Amino acid sequence: MPAFDLPLPELERHRPQLDEPADFDAFWAETLHREGQREPLLSVRPVGTGLRLVRTWDVTFRGFAGDPVRAWFSRPAGAREPLPAVVEYIGYGRGRGFPHERLTWVNAGYAHLLMDNRGQGDQYGDGGGTPDPHATAPGGPVPAARGLLSHRDHHYRRLITDAVRAATAVRALPGVDPAHVVAVGNSQGGGLALAVAGLVPDLAAALVTAPFLCGVRRALELTDEGPYGEIAAYLAVHRGAEEAAHRTLAYTEGVSFARRARAPVHFGTGLRDTVCPPSGTYAAFNRYGELSGRPRPDREIHAYPYNGHEGGGGRHVRRQLDWLADRLARRGVRGAPLPDAADGADRADRAG
Repeated sequence: MPAFDLPLPELERHRPQLDEPADFDAFWAETLHREGQREPLLSVRPVGTGLRLVRTWDVTFRGFAGDPVRAWFSRPAGAREPLPAVVEYIGYGRGRGFPHERLTWVNAGYAHLLMDNRGQGDQYGDGGGTPDPHATAPGGPVPAARGLLSHRDHHYRRLITDAVRAATAVRALPGVDPAHVVAVGNSQGGGLALAVAGLVPDLAAALVTAPFLCGVRRALELTDEGPYGEIAAYLAVHRGAEEAAHRTLAYTEGVSFARRARAPVHFGTGLRDTVCPPSGTYAAFNRYGELSGRPRPDREIHAYPYNGHEGGGGRHVRRQLDWLADRLARRGVRGAPLPDAADGADRADRAG
């Protein structure tokens, strides 16, 4: 499909107005304060994986309302010192699958926590193991529309809280440097990583690719692809629910989280992405850190003109690896991987 969103020069200036709720900060402070009073970890159990160079644990931590949330935690076998930790959030409809499926970050030398998605895991991949016991409020059957009529009941209130609690839980795991926790994600996972960047003030870095829940109003006007199409399908049946739905979604708007973020950030987007339109990614990037109360955080974005939701694929992951290693090296982080020299093409098209 040809590019369908704004031209790149307009995307680079795109700063849409937000209908941000006046109690946005109070709502999230209340939600997270309640959850933050509990010890994060419920169980940590070593598991066999058939991998000789990686050690893995099956972790359960407390998420929203103290609910148990599953995760895989991995470290390079033989690592002796505490390592920076990458917390990875996965895409819409996926579960955590098997621990041998996502090895990039642990093979790069990081401790790695892969969070399961509550109430998801039945659409793609190899499933998950975290139910959502609160999915009974009015709304649609799919995650994006569960509890859509109230911001207190919405699925993403619970999932974002889980994501923040994962960033807390990883600090208590063996062999982790608690001062250097990084949030990483693509698509829904990118939206969760961005929310964590806005809600966790001491995050070391964030890597956000094709984030869901950014520029939501415009995305609902542009695309019928899921998950936005699932929200539209619900509203097509429940005529007159638009105002309540938009109010709910304003509390999970990624641009609002981006405005509050303080950590260095690396973005990526495909300009032909009809699942998470690039205007949402650029809206978050352009307003990232504007409320941080300090000089704007270090920001970088890469756009792939001929790619859709797959974005830059392996090339983008290599850019992420080099960018993160470089940022941690600048901070003198012990145990962090050393950056490789970026190639000429990478140096030529850096932006931000």
